[in-house]
Amino acid sequence: MKKFNLDPDNILPPLKGRLLIASPFLEDPYFSRTIIILCDHNDEGSFGFVLNRYIELDLPDLLENLPETAGRISLGGPVENNSLYYIHTLGDLIPESMHIGGNLYLGGDFGIISKGIENETIDSSKVRFFVGYSGWSETQLDDEIKERSWYVRNLNDLPVMDTVRDDLWNEALKGMGKPFANLAHFPADPKMN
Repeated sequence: MKKFNLDPDNILPPLKGRLLIASPFLEDPYFSRTIIILCDHNDEGSFGFVLNRYIELDLPDLLENLPETAGRISLGGPVENNSLYYIHTLGDLIPESMHIGGNLYLGGDFGIISKGIENETIDSSKVRFFVGYSGWSETQLDDEIKERSWYVRNLNDLPVMDTVRDDLWNEALKGMGKPFANLAHFPADPKMN
């Protein structure tokens, strides 16, 4: 009989620009089978955005006078879910942006982004919007990783700006190698298997 490792070791520490992938055994209904882009991780805490949860609203539904965008709006997390956040791949074109990692940036001058999308000088697929964010106090995230609630992965070639795909969690696990790829096939409810 073939055996699978249901508890593979994950040796990467959480860092800004890395991904958190929920273990298939994480029972938190909000974070079950989610992927989070870490936008910051330091001694004071961590924050990021859930990449694979969406709301059925368009940007103008959230705030008046905002243009339509190409992608879906993401539910970034349970913290401050009355606020709009964004990441982008526009780099230094957007003043006051914070580099996250690779070609990803957080925030910056929203007026430039909004006007650019409206007059089509900025491709809206290069900006991804989130309602709310996910946050952890001081050592909370490190503790959750030790409890194996989360796996940490480098960004590599995962398409974090893509809001069309619904298989990002599976793809992220498979991209971590065979022991993790096996977990991508673990049923959401083992009792129903």
